Amino acid sequence: MTDSSQPTVPADQIDPEFFVCSNTYLNIANQQARQQGLRRVSGAILYAAARYNVHAYLGFETDVRGTSADFLDYMTGLYRSMLEDHLAGLANERGIELARADAESSAAATAAANEPMPPV
Repeated sequence: MTDSSQPTVPADQIDPEFFVCSNTYLNIANQQARQQGLRRVSGAILYAAARYNVHAYLGFETDVRGTSADFLDYMTGLYRSMLEDHLAGLANERGIELARADAESSAAATAAANEPMPPV
């Protein structure tokens, strides 16, 4: 699953524009959270991300019937890995100790996060 409109970057790094884009959404979310609250904005982001990712997938995938299960597995695995990585990182930054199982899972996610993110 690739998007041919994305710029080519070396396999061992994430395109810096990825972080520019991500930070734009985080800034908007933080502004909205001040008015709407963290939970509502968190839910809205999840809803919007799911809708947009399906929109993108349907826009470039030519074999939806044959690949939709793989798409769902890939996206849920990717999201879990991102959650685990950010949980470990932000908990560490804030001095919060995670439970042992969380820490082991987060260590694996951190190792996976060091690999380049595949195109979505």
